[in-house]
Amino acid sequence: MTDSNTHHNAIIDSFDDRSVQARSLAYTENDPTTEFFYRPRTLTVLTIMLVGLVYVAMFPEADDMKTNIKFGTWAGTFSFLLFAMLQFRDGPFIRPHPAIWRVVLGLGVLYQMFLVFILFQNKRDARYIISCIDPSLGVPLPERSYAENCELTYDNVKNQLDIFVIYHIVGWYAKAVVLRDYWFCWILSIMFEVMEYSLQHQLNNFAECWWDHWILDVLICNWAGLYLGMKTCEYFEMKAYSWRGIKQINTLKGKVKRTVQQFTPHDWTKFEWGTTKSFKNYIAVIGLLFGFLQAELNSFYLKYLLWIPPDNPLNSYRATLLFMGSIPATREGYQYLTDKNCKRFGPQAWLTISTIMTETIICFKFGQGEFPNPVPIHVAIFWTILISLLIGYAIWQFGIPFLKERMEITIKEQNETSTSPSAAGRLKDKDA
Repeated sequence: MTDSNTHHNAIIDSFDDRSVQARSLAYTENDPTTEFFYRPRTLTVLTIMLVGLVYVAMFPEADDMKTNIKFGTWAGTFSFLLFAMLQFRDGPFIRPHPAIWRVVLGLGVLYQMFLVFILFQNKRDARYIISCIDPSLGVPLPERSYAENCELTYDNVKNQLDIFVIYHIVGWYAKAVVLRDYWFCWILSIMFEVMEYSLQHQLNNFAECWWDHWILDVLICNWAGLYLGMKTCEYFEMKAYSWRGIKQINTLKGKVKRTVQQFTPHDWTKFEWGTTKSFKNYIAVIGLLFGFLQAELNSFYLKYLLWIPPDNPLNSYRATLLFMGSIPATREGYQYLTDKNCKRFGPQAWLTISTIMTETIICFKFGQGEFPNPVPIHVAIFWTILISLLIGYAIWQFGIPFLKERMEITIKEQNETSTSPSAAGRLKDKDA
């Protein structure tokens, strides 16, 4: 082994095996074109931040308290994100730059803190706080149903086509890139339509025509998004740029190509969830399915309960943050599920679960008294049958084979014990 390889291994061994910082250092040694951007600049950034704060401190204060609170909040947020960018632990991704993913984690922490704060307010005050962020909010939303005229005609279909069709396609494209499993995405797609059917008695927004559910949503929008997303996954899996093959690039064309590749994955992991492989995988897939469905439902309930119109930018900000966070979160969850050497649940996965469940708790709290209609009997029967089937399948696939295996092991141990020489001697002594 050469001295350079020994030095390289020493760098790798000096860090936690789950940290990407070691990979980043080794990456810069083989890629001089991006070396500058991977070197820490902690003291430089600290100095710039402090100079900025000194300038703000000496700048004349505004007499308006709302203005001071606004700028103070933005400055505090910016300071925290700077700390996150420089000091948070690296995640599973290093492109376009590890600092970007640290900022995503920092934004997730801020959003989680905001959710916890909202959780301790009543519904009226929560709506007021949201209106402070956007003064156009704080007004009750008009109820709209998409199932008023369900005759399958050109005009009716045309009336349902709006900008949200594009959002729908983009959303399912994002889910395909995150989950990286075609059949998993299709199950998720169908289950969300089932959730809309099941919750029509609570939100009129879920009431849609049959062709809106299964033709516009599933067969057109969902299929288009999933198809493009899975093609993107296949391309990245085939063309992922490996850092081990990087050589110094001196030509202008090579440098341009390398710059473009900086915005593509450094490597690519194909997810194979193995639902029927083990009980652990089965529970993990069910939990992942529940998490994605719950995140989708939260968006509708939060809009309804906090009076946020569908076209308000806050909805897009939330969706973008959850998408950016779910990319490394799903990767960390998959590593925890499949890698026996991984003993710690990743921070982004932990935070994403916490965020989704905190949103759910807020919806339960603020939803008290908002939905007086009881659950339809056919919905209760359907979910009782579905849950029973899921439990029954787990017992049949994992529980019964496990019990059979344990019984066979027990019988084998008893037979070995009864036929051993020491057991035979004790039996002879007893007879004597």
